[in-house]
Amino acid sequence: MKLQLVIAERECSLYEEKEAAFLLLQPVDDHDLEGMDSEVETLKSLTSKPFSLLTVKVNDWQQELTPWKAPAVFGKVPFGDGAPDKLRLYTEQLLPALEKRGIYRPAEMRLLLGGYSLAGLFALWAGYQTAVFKGIAAVSPSVWFAGWTDYATSRKPLSTAVYLSLGDKEEKARNPVMASVGNAIRRQDALLAEQGICHTLEWNAGNHFVDADIRMAKGFAWLMKQ
Repeated sequence: MKLQLVIAERECSLYEEKEAAFLLLQPVDDHDLEGMDSEVETLKSLTSKPFSLLTVKVNDWQQELTPWKAPAVFGKVPFGDGAPDKLRLYTEQLLPALEKRGIYRPAEMRLLLGGYSLAGLFALWAGYQTAVFKGIAAVSPSVWFAGWTDYATSRKPLSTAVYLSLGDKEEKARNPVMASVGNAIRRQDALLAEQGICHTLEWNAGNHFVDADIRMAKGFAWLMKQ
């Protein structure tokens, strides 16, 4: 069942199954929303476990999803430091509202957070901030972001499982900063291995703009098996 909701003053779409064992949260933009029906159907084909998936609309992608300010990489718009506020929105407003509505039952459901691109970076960063998310799906995450590798090197995730993926052509981007994503995600993979975190790194065919819906479904499906 699909419902359109407004929760904590944010536009949300809920794909709900009865007696769901998992609640998946995913920050999205308009492009992500176009592929959500496909993502849900793909995920259903990859797992028999009942789940509910809630998308949360992001109003300003480059301001809300990054944890600290950084210069522009594409175009002229710099990155903001809105991720802490975004995480508080989730943990202090969104989740309590979902629990009140009976959508989220903490004693019965595992909470997973996932995202694509900058939303993937946000999900990965959130996994270092709180243990409320049992699994993180960082799909084609923007780990090229300035200062990210140094940040991850000095910390250990609080989430118990992390899924990473990248397209095999993403590191061939013309933009030199974005082309560093391959080495950055290999470093992220190595760090998680050194720290004993349950994780995987999956390489997908294509560049950053290929099969985002399928890649997200694969990430959530892997987490649901852990």
